[in-house]
Amino acid sequence: MRLLLLSNSTAPGHGYLDHARAEIADALGGARRLLFVPYAQADHDGYTARVAEALAPLGVEVTGAHTAERPASLVDAADAVFVGGGNSFRLLTALHRHGLIDAIRAKVTAGALYMGSSAGTNMACPTLRTTNDMPIVQPPSFDALGLVPFQINPHYLDPVPGSTHMGETRAQRIKEFHEENDVPVLGLREGTWLRAGNGRLTLAGVPAGAVLFRRGQEPVEYGPGAELTELLAGRPAFDSPQG
Repeated sequence: MRLLLLSNSTAPGHGYLDHARAEIADALGGARRLLFVPYAQADHDGYTARVAEALAPLGVEVTGAHTAERPASLVDAADAVFVGGGNSFRLLTALHRHGLIDAIRAKVTAGALYMGSSAGTNMACPTLRTTNDMPIVQPPSFDALGLVPFQINPHYLDPVPGSTHMGETRAQRIKEFHEENDVPVLGLREGTWLRAGNGRLTLAGVPAGAVLFRRGQEPVEYGPGAELTELLAGRPAFDSPQG
């Protein structure tokens, strides 16, 4: 299974997707037909145009899933699928409504590249339970694509020493998650991403890296280049045997 899961799509001082452009180009390989899923944001046309502009230097032809009466019908013709960021609840609701859960899962299992950023990265997990977003709409189910068997928390923020903010930190929220669930959670800091292929899972991006939370254990820090393949153990039955 081929995955590129970005914590964020825009980094400080960079244009949209610029910070990960080389990684995106490498992940795409010879893929030229990309289906973009814009449902995490309200302006589908504008969002798709932004992605098309960002990927034009790579020679990629971008089609918005919203341009078809049946969005799932566009999946088969694509070489890669990119699910953009925004509100995870709105995105997942649309994926279920348009029949894209099964369609994207089947396409990626067959070997197509799946790219996600932020909310789109959340969608690669079993559920959206570790999103940072407000539930502005109610999905019919919390079940997401399940392309990986663990949860991801994009835009992970470390506690700030001396902060006067009285709300829970991200680490405290993930601890609450583990009071009810026994699933690893990888906190992806800004500027980092996960790359999966050939049965391996690696971390890349900025030196800040990521932090892995497991129920009943102390968090573990990982830097760029870290091998995280062990997190793929227990992957869903629909995964491709080729990896």
